[in-house]
Amino acid sequence: MKLLEGKTGLITGGARGIGRAIAIAFAKEGANVAFSDMKVDENFQNLEKELNALGVKAKGYVSDASNFESSQTLVDEIVKDFGRIDILVNNAGITRDTLLMRMTEEQWDLVMNVNLKSVFNLTKAAQKYMLKQKFGSIINMSSVVGVSGNAGQSNYSASKAGIIGFTKSIARELGSRNIRCNAIAPGFIISEMTEQLPEEVRNDWVQKIPLRRGGTPNDVADACIFLASDLSSYVSGQVINVCGAMNT
Repeated sequence: MKLLEGKTGLITGGARGIGRAIAIAFAKEGANVAFSDMKVDENFQNLEKELNALGVKAKGYVSDASNFESSQTLVDEIVKDFGRIDILVNNAGITRDTLLMRMTEEQWDLVMNVNLKSVFNLTKAAQKYMLKQKFGSIINMSSVVGVSGNAGQSNYSASKAGIIGFTKSIARELGSRNIRCNAIAPGFIISEMTEQLPEEVRNDWVQKIPLRRGGTPNDVADACIFLASDLSSYVSGQVINVCGAMNT
C-alpha cells in the first residue's frame, strides 16, 4: 500500500516549484490532490494533467491564499469535490527582499499577507473539516531564515518566523483531536525563486552549506510525505530543517 493512499491533500501555491514537487510526490504515493494557485497558465494546466495521469483524482483551483474569503471558498469547494481534506500544505509564498532602510510598507504588508496570513486563512478554513474527521496533518512551509534571520529579508524572515510560532500553537490546540501540525524550514532550494538571484550569490550560498549543494524541490517533497503520512503519527509541533546542515 502506498503511504498516502486514500487521503486527500491540498497544496497552496502548487503549480510550480516546491508546491509542484509536493503535489506530484503526493500523487505518486496514492493521494488525491487538490492544488491552488493565483491563475490558470501552462504550468497550472500541465500539472493537472500530470497528476491525473498518475491515476489519482486531481484538480487545480484558482484562489488567493492571502484572502480570507477566497480561502474559505476554496476549502469548501474541495470538500464538495473530494469529500474530505486530510492533508493541508501551506506552501504559498513570495519574497520582496531589500534592506529595511529601503523597504516600503507595501513590501512588508504584501509578504506578510501572502506568507503568513495565508497560513491562518487556510488552516482556519480546513480545521472545521479536520475536527469533524478527528484527523488531519497540517504542514506549514517556513524557512531557515525564519529560524536564524537574514540581512535584507526582514519581512520574509518575520513572516516565516511567525509561521513557526503559529505551527507550535496549532499543534497544542488541535492535538487532542488527532490533528498534527508541523513546519518545514527549507534552506537554499534550487527553484524559480532562487534562480532569479545572481550566479555569484547562488555560489556563495552553496559554499556555506556543509553538503555543498543546493537542495531540490524533491528534497522538500520527501519531508512532506513523511509529515503527511502515518510514519509521523507521533510527530507534531516540530520544525524540520531541510537545509543540508546549513542551519544546525
